[in-house]
Parts: sequence; structure tokens; C-alpha cells
Amino acid sequence: MKNLILTTAAMAMAGSFAFADAHSVVRLGTEGAYPPYNFINDDGEVDGFERVLGDELCARAELTCEWVTNEWDSIIPNLVSGNYDVIIAGMSITDERDEVIDFSEAYTQPDPSAYLVASEDVDLANGVIAAQTGTIQASFVASSGATLLEFASPDETVAAVKAGEADAVLADKAYLAPIADADSEVSLLAQEELIGGGVGLGLRESDGELREKFNLAIASMKADGTLNALIAEWGVGEQF
Repeated sequence: MKNLILTTAAMAMAGSFAFADAHSVVRLGTEGAYPPYNFINDDGEVDGFERVLGDELCARAELTCEWVTNEWDSIIPNLVSGNYDVIIAGMSITDERDEVIDFSEAYTQPDPSAYLVASEDVDLANGVIAAQTGTIQASFVASSGATLLEFASPDETVAAVKAGEADAVLADKAYLAPIADADSEVSLLAQEELIGGGVGLGLRESDGELREKFNLAIASMKADGTLNALIAEWGVGEQF
């Protein structure tokens, strides 16, 4: 066990020196399965709001970046271990996560969380609510008194509702709304939940210099209206 801890610590320390060389590559880690924030397109490449945003932030910060995909349930541990340098994956800023990693300034406002259902006759207080593991929605459901049914990927939560395994799925409205529009078997309830502190980049606590570079880039995109234009284009919430 001690060797495992030392190895993990060494990997995290190695990651903290990744930016000593001005020519090093900054690795952007994303899930690639949460449209419109991030997804894999027909060419097998990362696409979506955060792909465009991430490329622009790297250009403004004068950083050379590459994209890495990682499953959601291990996305924070693999950042800490040095498998990539930044999380850009629709991750809401929360106090719990901030105890483990640092966050940049928010690049979206808090997006309302919505309920997707197969029938509008649902008892949200006492029913079975599906949510993706490790999300702010899963934490919200767990504390609400309803029965939480967790899944590793967002599409599995929707499948659970359609199969009758869950009464509803709680997720970002930006993710669920296109599904409801395209599938007559499901719909969104009027009730929404406003949770989380907006979405930001996740970084190791030791990478303060890199965080500040991205903060300056985010601020410049807010100042010139570029970020609001992207938010409107991809429909990921209210503008700044």
C-alpha cells in the first residue's frame, strides 16, 4: 500500500513539472460523451462546445494543446495522477471537488438541471431517479430522499428511463433537451433544479501558473464577447 501511495504521489509530482518547458504540450482531458459540451464526431475526433472553447483558450494562452478522452468516473483521479493536465468536460465547480483539485474561472453559468421522463405522472420525491455517477445531479438526488440509480455514462441514464428502470433522469438541461426534442418516448418536466457553481477547467492544485494562464484567456473571451457567442451557438446556458 505504501509503495502504491508513493507511486501515485510521484506521478502527481511529475505532472506538476510538465510546464517547466515552454514547449511542452498541455493535455486536455474530456469525456467525449456529453453533447453539446463534448462528444466524438463521425471522424473520431473530439467535438462540441468545449472542443472549440479549449482550442481558443490554448491559442490565446499561447499553449500547444492536445486532446485526451477519459471515462467520467475516473476523470479526477487521472488528472491528479498526471495522465493529462486539464479537465474540460462539463464539470461543475463544487466545494467537494475543490478540495481535491483547483478550478479556473467559470466559463459557463450554472446550467439548469432538468428531469427527463417517459411519463409526466412521476413522484420525484419518492421515485427512482437516474443520474450519472460522480455528478452534481447524483449528489442532489442522493440528498433529496428519492432513490438514486447511478450509471457510468449519461446515455445509460436515458436508457434506464426508457426501459422503465427509473422514473426520471436528472442531468444538465443542455444535454437532455435535444434528446427530448428528438425522441417522442420521452419529455422534459417543467420542474428544474439550479445546482453547482458553473462549469470550469479542472487543474492540479500544484499548477497555479497554468490556471492563471487559462483564467486570463477566459477573461479575454468574456471581455470581447467571444465566449457569449459560443454559449449561444451551442446552447449551454445563460450568457455572461
